[in-house]
Amino acid sequence: MSSAPSGDEPSGGRLRPTSAAALTLWAVVGLVGGYLLHPLAIRGRGTAPIVTWAQPLALVLVAAILGATAYLTWRTVQVQHQRLEPHRAVNRLVLARACALVGALVAGGYAGYALSWVGMDSDLASQRLWRSVVAAVAGVAIVVTSILLERACRVRSDEDEP
Repeated sequence: MSSAPSGDEPSGGRLRPTSAAALTLWAVVGLVGGYLLHPLAIRGRGTAPIVTWAQPLALVLVAAILGATAYLTWRTVQVQHQRLEPHRAVNRLVLARACALVGALVAGGYAGYALSWVGMDSDLASQRLWRSVVAAVAGVAIVVTSILLERACRVRSDEDEP
């Protein structure tokens, strides 16, 4: 483990929020991957993947858990003015950042898969399209609640206090 030279001061331990550029990048990667999944699956397996209601419902459950965690964290830090234990704060920040990036990837993936079904005239195409749209919206909900959790972990620095 290396340490900073004795003349350097520590960086202050500040993290920047998850950037919109990173979220956009992961969403675009997911969009392209989801769009390509349909023709590649047909070529390789002969059939496209089915989207059941279990997939969007699982994503909604994850978003609800993240939202509840964000609310409880916000209430603890901002309303009750209590400090989180350092390891809990880091765990929540890591959870928030990871879920925000994966949520963007998943939202883009399901949106791309939904777009691949636009214009196809069959009951299964319509079913896959709408279930994918619901899953994409749930992925966006994961991103939003993750960002809320990340923001809830913010504490006032000693410089900000009166």
